[in-house]
Amino acid sequence: MNTELGGMFRYGIPGYRVPRDKLGAEIQRIIDMGVEVKTGVRVGKDIAVEELEKNYDAVLWALGCQSGRGLPIPGWEGTSNCVSGVAFLKAFNEGRMKVTAKNVICIGGGDTSIDVVSVARRIGHIETNNPTDRPELVVHESYIMHDATVTAARQGAHATLTSLFKKENMTAAQHEVMDALQEGVVIRDGVMPTEVIKDSSGRAVGLKIIACTVDKNGRPSAVPGAEPEILQADLIVSAVGQGGDLTGLDALNNGRNLINADAFYQVPNKKGHFVAGDIIRPHLLTTAIGQAAIAVESIDAYIKGQDPKKRPKVDVHHFDLMRKLVEQSLSPKKFVPEAAGDMRGTSGGDYAVHNYEDRSFQEIASHDQLFLGHFGYTPRLKRREEVPTAAEVLGHFRERLIGLSPEEAIAEAKRCMSCGLCFECDNCVIYCPQTAVYREDKKKSTTGRYVATDYAKCIGCHICSDVCPTGYIQMGLGE
Repeated sequence: MNTELGGMFRYGIPGYRVPRDKLGAEIQRIIDMGVEVKTGVRVGKDIAVEELEKNYDAVLWALGCQSGRGLPIPGWEGTSNCVSGVAFLKAFNEGRMKVTAKNVICIGGGDTSIDVVSVARRIGHIETNNPTDRPELVVHESYIMHDATVTAARQGAHATLTSLFKKENMTAAQHEVMDALQEGVVIRDGVMPTEVIKDSSGRAVGLKIIACTVDKNGRPSAVPGAEPEILQADLIVSAVGQGGDLTGLDALNNGRNLINADAFYQVPNKKGHFVAGDIIRPHLLTTAIGQAAIAVESIDAYIKGQDPKKRPKVDVHHFDLMRKLVEQSLSPKKFVPEAAGDMRGTSGGDYAVHNYEDRSFQEIASHDQLFLGHFGYTPRLKRREEVPTAAEVLGHFRERLIGLSPEEAIAEAKRCMSCGLCFECDNCVIYCPQTAVYREDKKKSTTGRYVATDYAKCIGCHICSDVCPTGYIQMGLGE
């Protein structure tokens, strides 16, 4: 098990892509909230699941997928210098692998394969005949480490990425593909590996490939009449998928070394068990973070004995007016029917929240619902990139994406048009010809509850809706 927290964020993604100091600070912030941490403990081996269930009210499984998959081709199994992309990147991220082989071939086409070839280009190789300096030994054996004297003489490595799909259809982000090409990576697209070529000692020295097509189910087949080709290789890396290690957790295994989840990220038929991240289905880091945010809401509801909240159509954070009213001590009064009087309208009742509907929970306010004349064109502030050339990449470990400064981030946030939400511009108050729309008393108002309507004056002319910049006002009559 890993000695530090961070999972694939720390051990699977190179540090020049995500700054380790920011990761460490965020983890420490969470620990400082009072979280107890136990590292080096494997559930299902060192501690039983039943013991967790006895000592804790809920369990969140965020195991990740830290086992790489090999290639299902002749010559791969048992060949020492054929390794997984996960193991390759882990050795680099732990600081053990300082150099790699002269000719590295990575089979993939996704983000992991891009990381592998980018790392290979950065750390380079050394010319040596010493078997103990071979990079696969560092990848396979966690106690071996390249030392500084080895890396002092490193030279550029030749890195090749092979993909079943054409460049434009690879699952890796297109800008990542273009960055890799700029850094000197060779991409052979539209080809499939068919065999690992080995020498008399059993080491891989080449990879046989052939042009291919891929059917709608993702299965490749060789192009009829295509001639196979052998690529020279000193290290072959498979980045064709990841899997979870559920040893000792058989009751959670769905048969694919993954864990099933429902819409609330509960494990089906396992009361008190929740799951998030790659162990559901390997995907993006942001996907795992989003799933965990939903899972903790479900855990909170479970511990309180409540049903989990219905998930919105678009799963984003929504403004909660009722919570805001509670914060401002403006909660509606208790509704007493006998004292309510004439209930044909609620505009004067202190038991009702007037002029508010969170439409964003059900729908998205599109551009045609906005009054765009209120918004001048403000160009987007984009992050800058520092992508080295093939001649500069060796030893280049600075972050490629340069984030916005605090001032730039604030300026970029100000471009938000508050689609579907009131930002208190006063247009509806100013332009109403009947003076039916008026500002709510400051002692009664809060965010999202700024104006009220006198329905005795309103004639349904729609002017307030027409002049609303954000599409917040939705007319219920006169359509």
